[in-house]
Amino acid sequence: MSKQPSGPLTRLQNRIIPVLTGPPILAFLPAVTLGAFWLGGEQALVVASLLLPLGFALLGAFGGWPNRTGVPRDSVTGLILRDGFDAVIAQVYEDTETSGLRSACFVLELDDYQEVVDRHGQAAADIVAQRCGERIISTLRDGDTVARMGDSRFAICLLAVRQLDLELCIQISGRLQSAIEEPVSLDGLSVYVSCSIGFCLRSRSPGNTGQDWMDAASAALSDAKQTSPSAIRAYSVEIHRKTKARSDLRDDAVAALENGQIQPWYQPQISTDTGKVTGFEALARWAHPVHGLIAPDTFLPTMEESGLMERLGQVMLYHALTALKAWDSAGVDVPRVGVNFATDELRNPGLVDKVRWELDRFELAPERLSVEILETVVTDCPDDVVTRNIAGLAAMGCRIDLDDFGTGHASIASIRRFAISRIKIDRSFVMKADRDPEQQRLIGAILTMAERLELETLAEGVETVGEHALLAQLGCDHVQGFGIARPMPFDQTLDWITSHQAKLQDAPRIGRDVS
Repeated sequence: MSKQPSGPLTRLQNRIIPVLTGPPILAFLPAVTLGAFWLGGEQALVVASLLLPLGFALLGAFGGWPNRTGVPRDSVTGLILRDGFDAVIAQVYEDTETSGLRSACFVLELDDYQEVVDRHGQAAADIVAQRCGERIISTLRDGDTVARMGDSRFAICLLAVRQLDLELCIQISGRLQSAIEEPVSLDGLSVYVSCSIGFCLRSRSPGNTGQDWMDAASAALSDAKQTSPSAIRAYSVEIHRKTKARSDLRDDAVAALENGQIQPWYQPQISTDTGKVTGFEALARWAHPVHGLIAPDTFLPTMEESGLMERLGQVMLYHALTALKAWDSAGVDVPRVGVNFATDELRNPGLVDKVRWELDRFELAPERLSVEILETVVTDCPDDVVTRNIAGLAAMGCRIDLDDFGTGHASIASIRRFAISRIKIDRSFVMKADRDPEQQRLIGAILTMAERLELETLAEGVETVGEHALLAQLGCDHVQGFGIARPMPFDQTLDWITSHQAKLQDAPRIGRDVS
């Protein structure tokens, strides 16, 4: 790819030509008319006075008036777009190659932009984007370049200077976040948004072009978004390594699903009343031949990015039903198994028929399958196909578990509409509940609501005996967590069930008659 010349003569031309072809030339109009009068008399004066302004007007009317910046701009924010920014960052990259000047590229993304669109509409979201653009500009210097790269993404290239280091870039990022997080007034309502920022110093750019520099800042942003909302990340060798690892995982994901590397591990759920096993939850685990056991938090986003969540769900369902048949054959009582259904899977119009076919193939009753759906699916998904699928699975006899309850905004109406059988209380409410009165009140309120709605309850993330005892005392029906057992491969479940049943038989019976 050829580079355009960028020597001193070229830069001088870039400054002079816009002056000679743009509105600044009108400043010379009086001198031109006086010169015409001096050389050609009154007739020349009249011709110059009329034709020159008319010519400029026609030039502008027919689109011939050159844009002063020479690049198209975003209609909402007035900022330059990607093509213009690519040219700027390529120029700055080259200017800083041997000059000793320093610069940095920032990529900023609004964390809550889609939520603003969903709640307030696109017109309101445009106002938010416009205000954010204005605030970004006000935070920077006149020579810095700001561009809008997408609905919620902005890019910044700092003017090349002598002094610029990592600490200063972090300070700039903090000022940008503070400016963005100021409320935006929409029809009397205050709307709050936050932003994540990734940046790369010119000296740390991993490639040889301006595009490589910007890609590095984008990689830092991706790392920031995976950490938490409103995070800041500087590009580093570690981020480069993680980015390459994610790319490698994407390449390996399809093969992993087909060759059996990804399989469910099973975490038991027990009754707080009897202590007996009431089910297992199937949790995806990837045993990679090179990287070893990969955590779900690492590979599930990769699966989602690659569009493999529906295929993952099919694999998990097949193995979970296979496990149920194996438990039955071994003579152990496992009433049901829970399988998580992703939104992509729930959008499949043929999902109900597919699940029915699988249950018939394994000769299992529908009530032995717990379909676990996230609370965000119930609250944030207006898709009619999703609604029909959940209702169809419930009508078939499958149990519907509402996962991570308390982290979203599920209403009583939506719980009823989706025929929820059981709510799973999120571990954030369970953690240290035996020592925190506020946690206890929250759990008590959830359990009271569930009792009134005749719903079963299961507490996730139970890690201590104290938490287990408290939940039993408050009336929670089932518990699950590391305090009961960690997720385990299927071949370990039979030994665990045998050991657990032995503990139940050895436990003293309270209230037994003594003769």
